Amino acid sequence: MRRFGWGLVAVAALGFVIAATVWADEEKIDLDKVPKAVLDAVKAKFPDAKLTGASKEKGDDGKEIYEVAFTFKDHKYEAELMPDGTFIAIDKVLDVKELPKEVVKTLEEKYPKAKYDVIEEVTKKDKIEHYEIELTTADKKKIEVLIDPSGKVIKEEKKEEKKEEKKDK
Repeated sequence: MRRFGWGLVAVAALGFVIAATVWADEEKIDLDKVPKAVLDAVKAKFPDAKLTGASKEKGDDGKEIYEVAFTFKDHKYEAELMPDGTFIAIDKVLDVKELPKEVVKTLEEKYPKAKYDVIEEVTKKDKIEHYEIELTTADKKKIEVLIDPSGKVIKEEKKEEKKEEKKDK
């Protein structure tokens, strides 16, 4: 009976490890574990950037992607790159006053009196693709909205508050 109990514990532990691996879509890594080509590309595009962290994950195609977090000229950034240093996307954290007028107009019309939690400008192939805004509506709903530079809503997704976040409040 005792052997069966330990076997059950081992199976449960293995299940937990597998589930955690599947759920963890990115793994934090030390900057010294990031390929030199990735770091060189970031430093070349953003001279004097202060690197603050890194992670790696598998893309939809199964290839490794590196994400490097850094600050540059008073803004926080996250850049996604291929191992060879090719940029995939660059996310820049903005303040609402830095958004284009068209985007602000859309936000004010669609989400009056909303509180903006996070605003990111997403650039791909050296062109601003969209703005990603996490906000809390006047009636306390959490929403993530993607808006193109012309002010058109691309995608809107309601976010569920996590139980852990509720405990912390």
